[in-house]
Amino acid sequence: MHLQEKKTNIHTASLNSVNSGVISDLRDFVVRREVRRTDFMVHGEHDDRTAPQFRNRKGRGPHKGRYDRSRRDRQRGNHSGGFGGPGPRSRLDDTDGDVTMSDGSQDSSSQNRFNPYGRPFRKGDGRFDRDRRQGKGGGRGGGGGPFRVGDRGGGGGKNQSGWYKVTIPHGRKYDKKWLLTALQNICSVTYTPVQYHVDHNRVHFYVDDSSVASALHKCSHKITDTDGYKVEVHVNKSAPPSFLLSDLKPEHLEHLKQCMAKRFDGSQQALDLNNIRTDPDLVSQNIEVILNRKTNMEAVIKIIEENIPELTSLNLSNNRIHKLDELAELVTKVPNLKTLNLSQNELKSDRELDKLKGLKLVELWLTRNPLCDVFKDQASYISAVRQRFPRLLRLDGHDLPPPIGFDVETPTTIPPCKGSCFGSDEIKAVILRFLQQYYSIYDSGDRQPLLDAYHDGASLSITTPYSTQNPSRSSLGEYYKDSRNLKRVKDSTIRFRLLKHTRLNVVAFLNELPKTQHDIASFTIDVNTYTNTLLSFTVSGVFKEVVVDGKSRESTMAFSRVFITVPAGNSGLCIVNDQLFIRMATTEEIRRAFVAPAPTPSSSPVPTLTAQQQEMLTAFSQKSGMNLEWSQKCLQDNEWDFSRAAHIFTQLKAEGKIPDVAFIK
Repeated sequence: MHLQEKKTNIHTASLNSVNSGVISDLRDFVVRREVRRTDFMVHGEHDDRTAPQFRNRKGRGPHKGRYDRSRRDRQRGNHSGGFGGPGPRSRLDDTDGDVTMSDGSQDSSSQNRFNPYGRPFRKGDGRFDRDRRQGKGGGRGGGGGPFRVGDRGGGGGKNQSGWYKVTIPHGRKYDKKWLLTALQNICSVTYTPVQYHVDHNRVHFYVDDSSVASALHKCSHKITDTDGYKVEVHVNKSAPPSFLLSDLKPEHLEHLKQCMAKRFDGSQQALDLNNIRTDPDLVSQNIEVILNRKTNMEAVIKIIEENIPELTSLNLSNNRIHKLDELAELVTKVPNLKTLNLSQNELKSDRELDKLKGLKLVELWLTRNPLCDVFKDQASYISAVRQRFPRLLRLDGHDLPPPIGFDVETPTTIPPCKGSCFGSDEIKAVILRFLQQYYSIYDSGDRQPLLDAYHDGASLSITTPYSTQNPSRSSLGEYYKDSRNLKRVKDSTIRFRLLKHTRLNVVAFLNELPKTQHDIASFTIDVNTYTNTLLSFTVSGVFKEVVVDGKSRESTMAFSRVFITVPAGNSGLCIVNDQLFIRMATTEEIRRAFVAPAPTPSSSPVPTLTAQQQEMLTAFSQKSGMNLEWSQKCLQDNEWDFSRAAHIFTQLKAEGKIPDVAFIK
């Protein structure tokens, strides 16, 4: 009896000890988890703090999962006190391992959260997603949560230097001067960009001040480019720029110079730097020259510039080069370079060759680079390379057909754009009268009367420029959904559907487009074809969208419209085909838009004039050839001084500053 009670007491004590240990461990785990959760929510950027690591469990289905866990628990029971279940620490061990969270300066591919079940992460599946949407989790500048500059990489992170990397997605398409000036104009802090460079479609540069980084982050989506898209600005903490991490000491540079001298062939003006990192002279001195490092490549180019600027052949093969940013300096520093060997490197895109377009190469080697596998055939490969180097005669050791082109050495300027071309005064009068009537209705707010301008079987199409960016963020987004740009729309069925057929459908579609205000004075008209039964002409100009109460949007758009018409009664025109192309206006077009106010048509052009003024107006209109509205404007601007108005009119007409619409009667 006493022995049985003793065994029971021992068994109860063991259970109490185990339960006490489990409760204690659970309490510690909850505390650690809350601390990590708080760290994750407080810090705006991922740093070197750690998060729980979960093991991938085999069973996914409800029955299989329980079976696997039960079997594993029975197996663990052999090591956990013999109770047939997990020991005090067995279940906690699964989640007590730490995994390092990605740093803000790492590549975006490394910022994905650890997924314990190996499934693609979906939006909206848990607390971490809610925290990220609310700005509590780490995110990329300009994208996710708010940018924090108060913590410069605390906790042993990599960002104690205070450097920040600024990234402009799709920045490649912008002119460097325009982009930096636009940012500086709206940035509240003066800054100096460090190491501005292009990587694929992105632009990067560095700043070393937290206040500048914060100010630049606030510039995101504040600049509108010429295509109507908002410029994004991403700001992330970063390690110092690579050029600051100089790993070539002065004595190393001297050894490198001697090594290059040994590899230079003066008779051929050729320099062979193939696989230079394994050169015995450098290896014996423990000097590592890696040409895919910015500082190393810049050192090589500087030695070439200072000692052999007349170089004509350069071999950079087998050097693990994956970008050509530094080699762009060869265009100005080695102007006589004719042969370049970039084979056996790691160039992934032919776009890298754009950085060398200024070189007048006649021979180029690119074999055994990943970019060579991108092209579907040899012809497209040769064509892509020759677009960058039109004088090329040999590619990868093979002769190419002689290039066809114009060898123009001296800089030439594009001739200025000429004005409208009508062919005859009779056609000019017909077209100007038609456009005056058409756009007065088009801009009136009710386009239904345009039914009279279209043929029963008329067709219309609309096109916007091709773009890889999100169209909804562009000012052209309203037109994009109906755009029949053949580069975007490949399916023939969709192409046909985007055509508007019959005048009822055409005018119904025009009524759905945004209300507009066209600058008639900006119109340029070119007659393409005219016969007794057909007249085709193109009209180009600018316009604004009218939103509410006659107010227009800030963005100015440009258009080009091809009308194909047939004669109608009373010297009129009837549209059988209408092709409308819309784009964002250029800076020069915006500057010149809506400078001359268009007169407002009225049933009585001179309702408040005296008899003397009406007589003067009639005479001025007859002598100048302008209609009554524009004649009145000219006289009013010159305080009804007939002689002075006539002098100003003659001067402006000679300079071509009076729009054609002024002569429509």
